Amino acid sequence: MTDQGIDPAFEAVLRRRLRNLPAETPLDPTAPLTDLGLDSMEAVELVFDIEDELGVALPDDTLTGDTFATARSLGAVVDRVRSEPTSSPS
Repeated sequence: MTDQGIDPAFEAVLRRRLRNLPAETPLDPTAPLTDLGLDSMEAVELVFDIEDELGVALPDDTLTGDTFATARSLGAVVDRVRSEPTSSPS
């Protein structure tokens, strides 16, 4: 996420899983993702999309209802994981 809102690359990945959000409608970062069409199966696919397209592997402990509540909450977790230093192999 940026100071201006949701990261455009993240939003593009997310929008594909929100079947109730028309393409021309702006994404409200505080809208419940379930209201926008994200169900449990789409959430699983979204996790794979985030990993494949954004290079972010969400840790298991972040895969909660709170994380997937809104675009803002999910984007914050994605940003946090992106900014964490990766451990180098020994």
